[in-house]
Amino acid sequence: MDPRKSARESFARANGLVPKRLVAMPVDASFRRYFRYENADRRLLMMDAPPPQEDVRPFVKVAKHLAALGLRSPAIYAVDEAQGFVLLEDFGEATFTRLLSGGADEKALYEFAVDTLAHLHRVPGAIQIDVPPYDVKVLQREAALFTQWYLPYAMGPLLNESACTAWDAAWASAIGGLPKPRTSLVLRDFHVDNLMLLERGEGLERCGLLDFQDALIGPTAYDVVSLLEDARRDVPESLQRTLKLRYIELSDDIDQTGFDAWFNVLGAQRHAKVLGIFVRLNERDGKSSYLKHLARVARLFDAKLATVELTPVRQWFEKYLGDAVVPTKP
Repeated sequence: MDPRKSARESFARANGLVPKRLVAMPVDASFRRYFRYENADRRLLMMDAPPPQEDVRPFVKVAKHLAALGLRSPAIYAVDEAQGFVLLEDFGEATFTRLLSGGADEKALYEFAVDTLAHLHRVPGAIQIDVPPYDVKVLQREAALFTQWYLPYAMGPLLNESACTAWDAAWASAIGGLPKPRTSLVLRDFHVDNLMLLERGEGLERCGLLDFQDALIGPTAYDVVSLLEDARRDVPESLQRTLKLRYIELSDDIDQTGFDAWFNVLGAQRHAKVLGIFVRLNERDGKSSYLKHLARVARLFDAKLATVELTPVRQWFEKYLGDAVVPTKP
């Protein structure tokens, strides 16, 4: 029995909707659920984000901010913050992922995504929003998901406290050795699953943005690596190089050497985090479908460990695991 059903139906009725027309959509990696409302004259989505696991306020705040910057986030029609419901615009079915699976032009779609991201990062008003910084402490905390969840899954025994402390120190050293980054609003899950091609609009207005509620102010390279080194699909290396150069050329006064250094470190950090999250989704939440991506993410992480910027992290692997290679489950 769904304990949220009655509250969801009450929210629907309060906004003039017939509850029986709500159709559940496939679940994602969060506690959020989405229901499509289909009628002859209205097509909407209802977000069901149950407190205390979820909080709809960041989503609403960032959605409105992105719209003010000239980007396409779903329009917000009604909100119940206390119960965790949002009625919002339905962008349809044309995610970039589906389009790519259907044979769409890969280069053109990725260029559209890069152009959208470059616009977001170069608009001065992007940082005029009250969200936390994506600082060293947050990056360390996320990277620790690798030692907390992934390594026990891949290797069995847990690391001792000193090894975990050294892991945090290795990341602090790697990040501390980088030049000052270019910062802006980073959406943190900017990849083809969360991008949609809209039928209406001109230019960047046709790029619909999803899943941005965790946005922070931080190094812009994070969103670029999220797009180009996708945990769920392989992006050809030649295309990655072309797209990264396109992003740099579209950005104002960006230092490519410094950007590349941040790209390497944040790529490694993201891959470490994602490995931990995917295992946690399996073991804590019973969502085993994410395990099929572990080999790809481990391979991406390995490649980053070979870069000079990751020397402190590579040395940690050598000291505590005996090799500078990300272990995989036998």
